[in-house]
Amino acid sequence: MEGILESTPEMDEGNPVLNQQESEAQKAKEIVMDFVHLLEKAKNLFNGLKEIPQYGAKLWQPYFARTFEVYTRLWKYQQEHRKTLETYYKLKRWQIGEIASKIGQIHYHYYLRTSEPNYLYEAFSFYAAIRTRAYYAKAKKHDTPEVMLKKLRYYTRFIVVCLLLRRMTLVVELVKELNKQIKDYKNTYESKDREWLLVANEVSLFVDNEQLLRVKDQFNRAMYLNSRISLETVIPLDKTVPRYLDLYEVVIVGHNGAQIKFSELTLDMFRMLQAVEYEPQEDLLQERQTDASMILSSPRPVQPNLKHAQTDDQPIKRHNPHKYLLYKPTYAQLQTYISVAFKELPPQSALLLYFSCEPSYPSNKKDLEEACYDMGGLGLNCGGKDEDSAPVRKRIGGHDMHCFFPGDIIPYTRKPLFLILDSPTASSFKFIPKLFGQPLVALMAAQEVPAAMADQQHQGSLLTLFLFNPTMAFFYVCNLDEVPEELWVKCQTIVFKYMDDCAKLIIRS
Repeated sequence: MEGILESTPEMDEGNPVLNQQESEAQKAKEIVMDFVHLLEKAKNLFNGLKEIPQYGAKLWQPYFARTFEVYTRLWKYQQEHRKTLETYYKLKRWQIGEIASKIGQIHYHYYLRTSEPNYLYEAFSFYAAIRTRAYYAKAKKHDTPEVMLKKLRYYTRFIVVCLLLRRMTLVVELVKELNKQIKDYKNTYESKDREWLLVANEVSLFVDNEQLLRVKDQFNRAMYLNSRISLETVIPLDKTVPRYLDLYEVVIVGHNGAQIKFSELTLDMFRMLQAVEYEPQEDLLQERQTDASMILSSPRPVQPNLKHAQTDDQPIKRHNPHKYLLYKPTYAQLQTYISVAFKELPPQSALLLYFSCEPSYPSNKKDLEEACYDMGGLGLNCGGKDEDSAPVRKRIGGHDMHCFFPGDIIPYTRKPLFLILDSPTASSFKFIPKLFGQPLVALMAAQEVPAAMADQQHQGSLLTLFLFNPTMAFFYVCNLDEVPEELWVKCQTIVFKYMDDCAKLIIRS
């Protein structure tokens, strides 16, 4: 026995098969450890994104760059070692899908922070590839519902991206699939949670009402309308004019409890978001028409270009203005975002503030037209737990402390300011004093609308609809919900001609 024990090491050294197996096992162990380390690091960075405020590019841009870099390494690593990870780590397809989904989320949130649509297309590519490769196909076969919930959340995110990209045919398919997945979730896990039924109802209502007009082609097929700014319809500027203002920052506020919404986007917010964006360039659109599943074969997800990050003396060059989307903000939150947008405004640039809010009527009417706090204002979130319920308003000295008043605007009139106020009490803002000699424009909604239109406020406000798509709004007030393509094109031609003439007159002013 002693001789056998002594000879064992020698026998091991002379057994190439055993040595190779041990070497492979050790290598596989190292691969798994490296993957787990990268995965944990990526998850921590991803979770940290939720804590970083949307404002302050110097803070969040480096953090996003680190997150992109780690997820790039993680994605490439699992591609290179897929077989080893499937054998020794038991890597599942839904886990690969989760990594791809998080990369899509990062691209989407980077779009929200920069207003650059190419990142929206990258998010679409990853989400579409997850669906094509069916990474979540076996989600309901797990004992616990966590994987199924990941799948449902993935669907809602994909739908939002498709809505923003106007992929409406795909949106209809995804909504049907989401409803089916919700039924499977309830039946499989016997869930009594009504949250996902509410989500399904929200998204269905949003899709049914976001386009109020159906345009049919000669084959009676529905055409999906796009209302972003087209470079072909932009009026060329007169180069002899010494000074123009660039729209650089936009704050979009939605606080209308009666209005249809989905994923913290009311219909008005969704429409205004598109109204201040250029249509993506044609070459980028053609590039994204390729098979979406190919994106997951690439070893490197697209990372943000940070070479032109903002410095103290060099503002970022943007194709689209930067936007903040605020759904039911409190007064303090709203002031924070407006202040940051005001601070980041470079010379010869303008700030646009858009409000779609419930009215806050004055406690007592006064005859002083210059009164900036006595003529009513815009209702905001009281900060209560139930934000969808009627807010409990607290008045101090007769004034609603959760209201945004015309007087609150005055400090921001030190720089060029453009206001769009879609609320029944918008007219209270017509008395803002012009104290600093800077350009100030305010578009205000009518105090009253026809009774038939007033009953349709859940479908969005009229002023916003006309700014978003004047032709669609015209047909809407004429109570028409379907027109042939030929008529649509004729009306669009008239509207474009009118807008062209108006723009030329304004430019000459």
